[in-house]
Parts: sequence; structure tokens; C-alpha cells
Amino acid sequence: MKRINQSLNDLLSRLSVLTTEWRDDFSQKVLHALDELPEQGPVTLDSIEALLHSDYETAITLFQLFLDRSKDEFTYELKILFPEDVPPTSRGFLNNPSKFVQKLEEMGLVDAINDYINRPVSWKDIIAERLKGGRGSAVKGQFRGKALEDFVEQAIVSVFGKDDFDVRCSFTGKDGMSTAKSDFAIPSKESPSILVEVKAFGATESKQTNVIGDAKVIVDEKRQDTFFLLVTDGVSWHARQSDLKGLLRLQNEGYVYRIYTKSMEQDLVTDLQQMKTELGL
Repeated sequence: MKRINQSLNDLLSRLSVLTTEWRDDFSQKVLHALDELPEQGPVTLDSIEALLHSDYETAITLFQLFLDRSKDEFTYELKILFPEDVPPTSRGFLNNPSKFVQKLEEMGLVDAINDYINRPVSWKDIIAERLKGGRGSAVKGQFRGKALEDFVEQAIVSVFGKDDFDVRCSFTGKDGMSTAKSDFAIPSKESPSILVEVKAFGATESKQTNVIGDAKVIVDEKRQDTFFLLVTDGVSWHARQSDLKGLLRLQNEGYVYRIYTKSMEQDLVTDLQQMKTELGL
């Protein structure tokens, strides 16, 4: 296998678009901002601009909610959509309010707000929204992780077939006695030649930090001649680049063979095929 050194910018470019009282002071400000919108609509670009002038951070959070995005998803979309001369910041807005709100309109913000204003709401809708905001956010994270695991499993099956690997297992370590957890062990957890760990992220920062610790456990337990592949994705990495640099350090030092994202599917399959040939699996 050829030696690979990955860079932070390269990996970032591969990411695809995870107390019972919730009303803190900022939440109250967001709710009060709703009162600045016309009760019956229609909301216009002038309304959007007025909210931003009143309190930029509060307005941006309100827009995120209307567009049904997580904070990380919304922040990433703003970075992609807004040009360099009008950055998605309070200074960028004050320097060019008209162009700033035009970019928000391109995201469908005005239509989204007016849709909410004109939508009749029943008690069932309220309960559904509570479910979405509570359990729904956790379920989204679970589905996100399961979808990435399924993506990796499909790639492994395409190379090794359905029976020549173990899934979500504890593999036998280098001393033949200790074990460590891994999402995939090829050809088996008892004697893995290839280990694949899958980490998908949406919004929760604490779990992102854990991926470094999880990777180091595998590095410490595996044999030196065992290939270790890491598959990750999620725009949250843009907000946690220091942690991503930690993973890249493991990769560039040779402890992780390669870090993959969903956009690198062909690289993953090609590398697995080459490993299969070289290892005689």
C-alpha cells in the first residue's frame, strides 16, 4: 500500500453536507423577536433587515429555526453561500445590509417564514414539534450514524462479500488476550487484518472529541501490521477543526491508514480491494 499524508483542507473539502427549563435569557430574546414580525404577514426583506439591525445574533438564531437547521448546518451553509466581500457576520451585515438579506432570501428564508405565519396550527402540531425538538434531535443523530455505517458496510460487502467480516464487535488485541471495540473487523474479530471505525457527527461537540480517544484505543490494541481505516463525515467538523487535526496527526504519523468521508467512496473501495489482494484475504 502506498503511503498517504492527508491535509486538513483536503479533508474539510470532502465533508458532506448529531435542567428541564430550556428558556434562558437568550431564548427569551429569540421569542421576543417573534413579536417584531407581522402577525398576519407577509414578511418582507425589510422585516428581515429590521430584525438584524435590532439584534443580529438573536435574528440569526431565529432564521436558523425558521429554516429548520441545526446551528452547525446553518453556520456551514452561510459560509458556503455568502461571498468574501459580505461575510456572514454582524460586520458583514452592517457593511452591506441589502446584499446580506438578499443572500438570506436565496436560502428561502422569506418563504419559510411566511409559510409558518400562514400555517394553521393545532394542538397536534404543537406536540409533534415538541417530539421533533426533543426525541427527534436524538433520532436524527442515530439515523445519521446508522446511515454512515450502512454506507461503509455496503463498501465492505462489495469487496469481501457478506460473510468475511464482523460488525460492531470487540476484536482481539495484539497480545492475544485484551480486546477493543471496532465497527468492522476483517476478516474476523479474532484475527483482524483490517479494522474500520465509523464516526458520524451532526451537532454534539462532546461526541466529536471522543473520536480521538476511541481511535487511540484501537491504535494501542491492534497489531502493527493491521490496517486501521477511519470513516467520518458531518459539517460539525468545521467547528471542531482542532479535533480533526488530532485525527489527521494520527493519520500522518501512520497510525491510521486513511480517513474517508462519503464523498471518498471510490477511494475506500479501491483501498479495500488492494488490501484484500496484498493480504491474501
